Amino acid sequence: MHSQKLLSRAAVGAVVALSLPLTAHADPTKDLQVAARALTFLEDGPTGTAVLGVVFDPSKPASVAEKNAVMAAIGGGFHAGALTVTGKPVEAGAVGGVSGVAALFVTTGIGYGPVGAVAKAKKIITIGSDPACATSGACTMSVATEPKVEIIVNRSTAAAVGAVFKAAFRMMIREV
Repeated sequence: MHSQKLLSRAAVGAVVALSLPLTAHADPTKDLQVAARALTFLEDGPTGTAVLGVVFDPSKPASVAEKNAVMAAIGGGFHAGALTVTGKPVEAGAVGGVSGVAALFVTTGIGYGPVGAVAKAKKIITIGSDPACATSGACTMSVATEPKVEIIVNRSTAAAVGAVFKAAFRMMIREV
């Protein structure tokens, strides 16, 4: 009898836990705010209006969902200080032909390596919401706002694309 009560309580606890929203989830709007603000800390960074290419894989629902959320957050223009960011969806397979972008926002779950290689060759800053993109060297930086703000900058990738961040910014980030 005691084990039945314990099992029943455990089952109720599991149902309740599964029905609650996760506390640590990605918030593309907040990630975009941090990414756009980070661009303002670049030496000789973009000013005025800058296009952010949002790289996604149409075969991966999570990538498409993140692209849609980022594009919705950008809307007709997202303001970060004196910088206004506009968005341009870019399929991962078409990154080689991308032009006119100040940076690429790499959605989670795409093949980071090929996108990063093209971006390095074109000297384009890449920003991802997945820390693995920055730690692998495919992204110049990763930004995450949940459960806390964390910005990771890959030194060698930043150097490869010519990205130099102001000293004030470098004190707020983790470099790898």
